[in-house]
Amino acid sequence: MLRLSFSRRALRFNFPARTSRGALAEHVAWYLHLTDPAHPAAVGLGEAAPLAGLSPDFGPGFADAVARLCDRFNAGAFATFAAAQAPAFVGLGFPALVFALETAALDLAGGGRRQLYANGFSQGTATLPINGLVWMGDAAFMREQIEGKLAAGYSCLKLKIGGLDFATELALLAEIRAVAPAGQLMLRVDANGAFAPADALAKLRELAAFQIHSIEQPIAAGQLPALAALCRASPLPIALDEELIGVVDPARQAALLDEVKPAYVVLKPTLLGGHAATNHWIALAQARGIGWWITSALESNVGLNAVAQLTGEHDVRGFAQGLGTGQLYDNNVAAPLHIGGGQLGYDPAGRWEVPA
Repeated sequence: MLRLSFSRRALRFNFPARTSRGALAEHVAWYLHLTDPAHPAAVGLGEAAPLAGLSPDFGPGFADAVARLCDRFNAGAFATFAAAQAPAFVGLGFPALVFALETAALDLAGGGRRQLYANGFSQGTATLPINGLVWMGDAAFMREQIEGKLAAGYSCLKLKIGGLDFATELALLAEIRAVAPAGQLMLRVDANGAFAPADALAKLRELAAFQIHSIEQPIAAGQLPALAALCRASPLPIALDEELIGVVDPARQAALLDEVKPAYVVLKPTLLGGHAATNHWIALAQARGIGWWITSALESNVGLNAVAQLTGEHDVRGFAQGLGTGQLYDNNVAAPLHIGGGQLGYDPAGRWEVPA
């Protein structure tokens, strides 16, 4: 019978003090360890790292939920356990745990080698294009990050906006475009719902002057009529992010996309309920001509690897994904992931740490 256990790690952010995240000291990740007593050397590893303020399963009861999951799993007669069983076993209210259990099952099925899929990325023969993420902070700090990302060879930058006054943010965008025109650098912005519906359209018109690829979640989630109207009128393509979180019923998912008609959806497996849930959103989007990309959600390297290998199952050549978060922690899980020239790569022969 398969056995499920867990460990945890308080991941220490290495954000500089000047970023708006500077006050956030750590992010707790829970690791599921799935083993088969007949083959004790193989460990299927998955990560559940819900985010404060975003994840439906974040809260003081999450530790108990992890322990209960392991107890229930180990009380059952599971001679085998497939990743497809995870959503029903865990329940839809715990998307991060579904993601972790799916990942652990995929890993164990592959021999516990952290190769979840047989694609070019997981086999080390292809890399994934990623955007360079510029964190909110004072103008000087954001300018410093932008210069560093451009020097590192990124062809796509994503800027968090809404934390400074809007005029300062427009000035930063003007500085970027002065040295990197649209043909050289793709620019994405993420407002995290910071704009009021009443003035959002006027702000989008000002942003459009800088040939922005897209803007994520310009207004706060839960305002579908206003969001749909904004998508119809906006000179900028709009991408949905927080709007998708917690929408688990397939009929509601389809209805949301049909009502709002966004240009893109941004998919975070930890927040949406894992591998199968993310693939379902992709299928819904593609059937409607809606673009998409996949983004990590501040997981450690265990979760980032899973998200990246899932991404590798799809053709994303030349289209940057949001997978550049592996350098955020001082005590990240050691893994053979590497970033260079705006690309994320994986060495299947490299060393993995198993978090204790």
